Amino acid sequence: MISTVLVANRGEIACRIFRTCRELGIATVAVYSDADAGALHVREADAAVRLPGATPAETYLRADLVVAAARAAGADAIHPGYGFLSENKEFAEAVTGAGLTWIGPPPAAIEAMASKTRAKELLGIPPLDPGEVTEADLPVLVKAAAGGGGRGMRIVRELDELKGELAAASAEALSAFGDGEVFVEPYVEDGRHVEVQVLADAHGTVWTLGTRDCSLQRRHQKVIEEAPAPGLPPELLDSLYASAASAARSVGYTGAGTVEFLVADGRAHFLEMNTRLQVEHPVTEEVHGLDLVALQLAVAEGTPLPPEPPAPRGHAIEARLYAEDPAAGWRPQTGVLHTLEFPDATEEAPGARPRTRVRVDTGYASGDTVGVHYDAMLAKVVVHAPTRAEAARRLAHVLERARIHGPVTNRDLLVASLRHPGFTDPERLGTGFYEHHLDAVTEPPAGEERAAVAAALAAAARGGGRFGGGWRNVRSRDETRTYEGRAAHEVRYRPTRTGGHEVTAPPGIRAVSVAPDRVSLEADGVVSAFEVAEHDGTVYVGRHRLTAAPRFPAPDEQTAPGSLLAPMPGTVVRVAEGLAVGDRVAAGQPLLWLEAMKMEHRVTAPASGTLTALHAAPGRQVEVGTLLAVVQPDDRPDQPVPAEAQESQEVQEVQKAQKPQEAQEDQTA
Repeated sequence: MISTVLVANRGEIACRIFRTCRELGIATVAVYSDADAGALHVREADAAVRLPGATPAETYLRADLVVAAARAAGADAIHPGYGFLSENKEFAEAVTGAGLTWIGPPPAAIEAMASKTRAKELLGIPPLDPGEVTEADLPVLVKAAAGGGGRGMRIVRELDELKGELAAASAEALSAFGDGEVFVEPYVEDGRHVEVQVLADAHGTVWTLGTRDCSLQRRHQKVIEEAPAPGLPPELLDSLYASAASAARSVGYTGAGTVEFLVADGRAHFLEMNTRLQVEHPVTEEVHGLDLVALQLAVAEGTPLPPEPPAPRGHAIEARLYAEDPAAGWRPQTGVLHTLEFPDATEEAPGARPRTRVRVDTGYASGDTVGVHYDAMLAKVVVHAPTRAEAARRLAHVLERARIHGPVTNRDLLVASLRHPGFTDPERLGTGFYEHHLDAVTEPPAGEERAAVAAALAAAARGGGRFGGGWRNVRSRDETRTYEGRAAHEVRYRPTRTGGHEVTAPPGIRAVSVAPDRVSLEADGVVSAFEVAEHDGTVYVGRHRLTAAPRFPAPDEQTAPGSLLAPMPGTVVRVAEGLAVGDRVAAGQPLLWLEAMKMEHRVTAPASGTLTALHAAPGRQVEVGTLLAVVQPDDRPDQPVPAEAQESQEVQEVQKAQKPQEAQEDQTA
């Protein structure tokens, strides 16, 4: 039997595997990069081994280092998690070649199915030849042959864009998975992403554990998943189950895997088979009442599965909480996660089974830092309930009440998505949800004005302001504070004789009770309570995030017109071929690419003009606001080339000598 498991991964999936191992009495070993030295998965493991370096290419993608770590720590088995090396045949062979137990499918099955091109050929579905794509074939999807999670994927709607998107997708795939192979397939607009969970043992038993719907996606990455997939007719379900079981049996599959389909016009189109555990596996666990990781371990030990899986019960929905700003192009966010708390997470007594169950899988805790090297996912929040409607309602409420203080997240988008008719009505589900409804689900939550009042009064209770929280016999002018959120809010108030506070603006709001961390306000006869916290100059009032405007604003920093500033922290992975100071560029022309927290982000010319400065070089780490380049627009009079342009010339010399640096591996599939 297995005694010690090394998890060749990080973050929430490592923590989730450790949890099952503890319940089974199996010791655990973590591996960690220098950037992850203090990470939660390291703290939760029984032992940990350092992988020197920070980038995935230096650490989590080094099969030799991971196998050596297992030997050094005395582990007798390796679980790959998902992402990184989880679908790498050579890694699986290295594990078994070292005399260790591989908790995954046979290397031959990985080879057959982990490459999407080989899997399609095996099932008789050849991809398109990129050189033969015509206007009639559009739109098409360029897709990485290895890996998943949206890395190396591009939708192409114009034929003249195909060559550039093939190159971009290949570069992204190579950085993430160490394999730059890409292929082209027809792109089905607004279909439903439906998948079947399979689990097989070495004795011929293959389970199909129901369906999952993962249609709500951004950038081809799943955001909300659920089980079972709602509203599918019985004959289509039978076809999906039969296809999934056939795919598993055709390659002698063992362990957990997922067969993915795109459902459109009542037909299922095979997408791929993922030869690993999926991020969204918890919804299947909740509906079937089982532990897929425990079953993976049992299969790896040679234990046969029962003839049939447990029957499904109820409905489960999972929401992925990301450190990103959906209203700003899904821009990833970094920084200290001061507070991450879910007051409604279910704490069950032994044998208890509440009507709804709330589960949180996370790789972060309050006080941890969200860095630039890895995935932006903070947590997976899962609710199981008797019905789909109850699960959606409960999950939205749980997310609303969560305390998340730190980087901007997609929490409000998740809440709005779960309540949007495009989700609540299964007939309207489709992968184009966010294309159609992004404006609606990124509207700021109501009540920001009252939140600003609560922030101002809480600050007064802490002793800030001229009044210091006390009443003066001589009436003076109101105290004024301005807070900025989605809008600017000016709050005016004064102390009362009874030690309270009178709000004079905005009108119609009365302070009921005021404390440094909690304020109750009455408006239109309704009393509402607000929790207030302040970290690093940002005030968190419930779901609202506010910044206090300075009393004496600093003069605006002078930024040259046409300056391109880094929109996020990350790594410059490449600069447009041949780009140099003095070149003419067109509005929207790609100039360079940044990689941050799993995705490449293209930086384009803001206007047509002349490139007068270029500070970007492949491999350069940049912070938010770093000056990357300057484009002097055509409609501006000629100006002297900035002094920075001289050092730009030096940067270009460096570019010639450097190769693009491989950045982070995808963690979200």
